[in-house]
Amino acid sequence: MNALLNTPIKKIVKPAISVILSVIFALFISACSDKEQENQVKEQDVSSENEIHTTESGLKYEILTAGSGASPTADDSVTVHYEGTLMDGTKFDSSYDRGETITFPLNRVIKGWTEGVQLMKEGAKYKFTIPSELAYGEQGGGSIPPNSDLIFIVELFKVEVDEGKEFLKQNLQKSGIKVTDSGLQYKVLLEGTGKSPGATDRVTVHYEGTLIDGTKFDSSYDRGEPIDFGLNQVIRGWTEGLQLMKEGAKYKLFIPSDLAYGPQGSPGAIPPNAALIFTVELIRVN
Repeated sequence: MNALLNTPIKKIVKPAISVILSVIFALFISACSDKEQENQVKEQDVSSENEIHTTESGLKYEILTAGSGASPTADDSVTVHYEGTLMDGTKFDSSYDRGETITFPLNRVIKGWTEGVQLMKEGAKYKFTIPSELAYGEQGGGSIPPNSDLIFIVELFKVEVDEGKEFLKQNLQKSGIKVTDSGLQYKVLLEGTGKSPGATDRVTVHYEGTLIDGTKFDSSYDRGEPIDFGLNQVIRGWTEGLQLMKEGAKYKLFIPSDLAYGPQGSPGAIPPNAALIFTVELIRVN
């Protein structure tokens, strides 16, 4: 009886198992195929995201995270986190280690930074490989040997637009505004008929100085008397601007920060990197 029973059972069970195994195998192959396709997609995504780009200058960069905010110009200040290493992985500087971001004008750093950070948007994280000639060159610097290529991981948090330069850019479009090679802008309110001073002459003037938002920070008019000084003892914008004038003239000078008080400003009166506006009357050349 057992022998009779075993025979049909075997005939029935074997084909069933065969079918089930075939289905499982097909599902396994399909799953593996889907997994391979998924991995290929992921690999393509990673490859695309981490593609190494090279600019005409030789700067290399990888986009680790694409930002969505504003991009800086060379004239702007930026706030970043960063880590710098030599090509062998030796770390020489890190804002992460110090636990605080750093803010600086983008035109005051090595060329590779000035160029590279302009490619970024707020919120971005890039990896830069900077050739020696765009970094510290033959001289090196501190713990950086001469002729060293450098690697920087940089996160761009904030772009701070240079309001002074933006103001001067817009101001140049106004009627009657003239500009010198240095970037000094001026408008002739009244032409004089006397002599013009040289760079080392003493002059007597009346003046009023304001920030670009109109805030007044100094005025000889308010003090009720003109001021006498050597023209080589004042900010560069004054030294240059007053030599354009003749006795009896009244000019309005629009002075870029680098011809005024620069990054230091004048504590309590003039902020760092401030463009200034002066109304000046040249009373006489002494």
